[in-house]
Amino acid sequence: MRLHTALWILLTLPLCLAAASGCSAARPLATDITLPAGFSIAVYAGNVSGARSMALGAKGTLFVGTRDEGKVYAVIDRNGDHKADEVITIASGLRMPNGVACRNGSLYVAEVSRVLRYDNIEERLKNPPRPVTVNASFPDKSHHGWKFIRFGPDGKLYVPVGAPCNVCEEKDPRFATIMRMDPDGSHLEIFAGGVRNTVGFDWHPRTGELWFTDNGRDWLGDDLPPDELNRAPRAGLHFGFPYWHGHNIPDPEFGEKRSRDQIVPPEKELGSHVASLGMRFYTGTMFPESYRNQIFIAEHGSWNRSERIGYRITLVRLKENRAVSYETFAEGWLRNGKVRGRPVDLQVMPDGSMLVSDDNAGAIYRISYRK
Repeated sequence: MRLHTALWILLTLPLCLAAASGCSAARPLATDITLPAGFSIAVYAGNVSGARSMALGAKGTLFVGTRDEGKVYAVIDRNGDHKADEVITIASGLRMPNGVACRNGSLYVAEVSRVLRYDNIEERLKNPPRPVTVNASFPDKSHHGWKFIRFGPDGKLYVPVGAPCNVCEEKDPRFATIMRMDPDGSHLEIFAGGVRNTVGFDWHPRTGELWFTDNGRDWLGDDLPPDELNRAPRAGLHFGFPYWHGHNIPDPEFGEKRSRDQIVPPEKELGSHVASLGMRFYTGTMFPESYRNQIFIAEHGSWNRSERIGYRITLVRLKENRAVSYETFAEGWLRNGKVRGRPVDLQVMPDGSMLVSDDNAGAIYRISYRK
């Protein structure tokens, strides 16, 4: 059974960006998203222009990266009422600072060709320190150059390098990979290959294995190829790009160059062109038991399909560490062909609720559950 959690309304939000961000007029935000029974959605923070990847600091600060805006925000809920009361711009003028990650009181920010670190950041939100360059040796191409980053259970920072094209075979082995390095930037290495463009990954809370979304290539039609949900139980695996797509789709230009048995197939084929981005294992306790350790995916939505698809949050259910189903969990950001929002990333909060960033509306939503 599914329900509408509220009516489509225009919300006048009293939030202004602090520091150098200024204040702008409120935008219409979608709070009539369709969810399973017992779930509801509300605005956690408005006026977060271009909100994309999210990371939670040890003291509860939500850090939010952007792409085109070149900014990084700190979103603060001082009152503990699950609604932000201040949004601070802590960095600006950066080059596609999509990725953010926290470790030992420091904020790591990924630009196209480098990773920066802001030390002791939660003590200096309104007077941020000068960033330390952790590693500046990544390729400088902007096509799929924006990065999602996150620390793994091995203590290393995982940094993807997207393919600098729709489909191509690059000589530089760093392209179309997921790389990893020590927190100080040393020991940079390729962890996984054949990954066209992942903008979201997480580790299984029990097995410690890396799972990641991957965006399929364009211009093979509306229904080919699928986006992918992949599993990397160890380093050194190849996931197909640019040779094979989905379970068994050879690329018309490159498919003959590599045998199918050299490729790791996806755990689950997702919708074609849904633009699967952020993904999280649900590790909270607020949602019913059936959702725990299952995978939520933010689908940003298609841009070149004749009929739009995506613009939703989907759920992949696992059984014995294998993906067994793929279903819609939250929808309504696309209605009657009109785009009302584009989910980018997900963040499970300490109370078990889940945040959703939306770079189209410049907002962050909070999904909660009550019996």
